[in-house]
Amino acid sequence: MPGALDGVRILDMTRVLAGPYATMILGDLGADVIKVEAPGGSDDTRFWGPPFQNGMSAYYTAVNRNKRSITVNLKEEKGKTIIRRLAKTADVIIHNFKTGTMEKFGLGYDELSSLNPRLIYCSITGFGETGPYRHLPGYDYIIQAMSGWMSINGTPSSGPLKVGVAITDVFTGLYAAIAIEAALLARMKTGRGQKIDLSLFDSAISTLVNVAANYLMSGNVPAPLGNEHPNIVPYSTYEASDGPIVIAVGNDRQFQAFCELLSDPTIGMDPRFQTNPGRVAHREELNKRINEETKKRTRAEWKRLLDQKGIPCGPVQNLEQLFQHPQTLARDMVITMHHGKIGPLQLVGSPIKLSDTKVSYRLPPPLAGEHNDEVIKEIMNETEENG
Repeated sequence: MPGALDGVRILDMTRVLAGPYATMILGDLGADVIKVEAPGGSDDTRFWGPPFQNGMSAYYTAVNRNKRSITVNLKEEKGKTIIRRLAKTADVIIHNFKTGTMEKFGLGYDELSSLNPRLIYCSITGFGETGPYRHLPGYDYIIQAMSGWMSINGTPSSGPLKVGVAITDVFTGLYAAIAIEAALLARMKTGRGQKIDLSLFDSAISTLVNVAANYLMSGNVPAPLGNEHPNIVPYSTYEASDGPIVIAVGNDRQFQAFCELLSDPTIGMDPRFQTNPGRVAHREELNKRINEETKKRTRAEWKRLLDQKGIPCGPVQNLEQLFQHPQTLARDMVITMHHGKIGPLQLVGSPIKLSDTKVSYRLPPPLAGEHNDEVIKEIMNETEENG
């Protein structure tokens, strides 16, 4: 069966992570994604490494499957003409140039929507297209710093820390995919496209969720808690006899069930620990006592016992352990795609599991301009047929 977005054409003028991540998701769902770069390849991630496989970087492969690649020079009128022709046949155009750049090229929303009123035009910038920071570039690291994310990561002794991946890019890519799909649904009702204005800064703020809500309600500036939770205890990393394990007790019933596994009965009997607010108030003492208990068994023993009690838990795994884990393999979260010049590429699979319109892996990450002749001939024919 065709993918959910089969027949949808997306003109992808993004690079690095947020935009390419969004368009890969849409490509996995069946959309025809045409990746546009400058001659020679202008997506910086092509050159971010090592590791490389036959000249292709691992970073680039992470977010660029299911795309056809063309190269055009936007500084020349010929290149702008190609984009305008593409826009006439596209359902979506997505870019992550700085605010105002596409307008300088004559390829802004007003210009392209006049050629194709059904066009959905998605802009991804660091800070959005309004406000005093609208013209500034936005890198994930800067956004993590400014959005408060770094202030809540780490420990009091470590100082602010960033998340290990470019998480605000990932959030923005997910929001972009959601917004584009919403705009496609809206177009079915109105017959019109629309403009989407997304920023890394806004996306980062929105994903502070309960931490932001805590501050807005209390006025208390949150401090970094390391691996602990600001609202729930015990909910942290504890030391088993052979390494760290995460135990996440979500309610009072689970806490009492957990205490049944501990050799120290006074923990479960202590009136200070009977309710979650009490446990939060006395988190330091409680976590210290729990840690003394967890050291008495291995991670495998704790995993077995906690699973029997229905208490969420899991060992802290490295990536080698993750990608050998039977659950990872059972969920098809590692796939292999073959590129004629690069060879077999191992990639992370899609987490989207649809029963009918399944995701598909049709095209490996392309070389820059790999589909120039194919796409440009195709678009020229279509625009000539449609006038």
